[in-house]
Amino acid sequence: MAHLRLGDDAPNFNAPTTDGDINFYDWAGDNWVVFFSHPADFTPVCTTELGRAAALNGEFQKRGVKPICISVDNVEDHKAWASDIGETQGTALNFPIIGDEDKKVAELYDMIHPNAATTHTVRSVFIIDPKKKVRLVLTYPASVGRNFDEILRAIDALQLTDAYNVATPVDWKDGDDVIIPPSIRTQDISEKDYPKGFIEIKPYLRTTPQPNK
Repeated sequence: MAHLRLGDDAPNFNAPTTDGDINFYDWAGDNWVVFFSHPADFTPVCTTELGRAAALNGEFQKRGVKPICISVDNVEDHKAWASDIGETQGTALNFPIIGDEDKKVAELYDMIHPNAATTHTVRSVFIIDPKKKVRLVLTYPASVGRNFDEILRAIDALQLTDAYNVATPVDWKDGDDVIIPPSIRTQDISEKDYPKGFIEIKPYLRTTPQPNK
């Protein structure tokens, strides 16, 4: 069983989904991916989560992100459950759910934690970049619903820090000031790289306005 760490290649797989059979890498293409698991179909917390993910379709598209979900139930159950999600959450399901009855994909991504439940996946979240690298991992217990605002915030931070040599401070949100990494000495901070200037709070803590705003 793989223990995926940040920077690892996300394992590829073939699997049936509510949108037909897929090869994960082919399906992902050049997009970012939010790959998340839920413990079981027809469960209350998962119903609200998938509804929320469906409602955020425009936000995901804006960021070049494709969501995909998995549980160890079969595709027919997923399809039956999808109508409940649309009915109760007000948004029709608009992304695939993987059927993983043999638990092959769940085990590939270490989504089953035997001390929590021997048969069901925990609430895992993997953010995977266009190079198929695992960039962020979140693991919630079955009883705690996820915060999709945080998932979007983390994607914004990852995409920003990939594009510019900056880091994001605590509770950062898109538009807030960012941090110049300590690897750059203050005397070497150039106007070319940080045209909006910077504030030195400590020699190791320098902030600058978000460069792409």
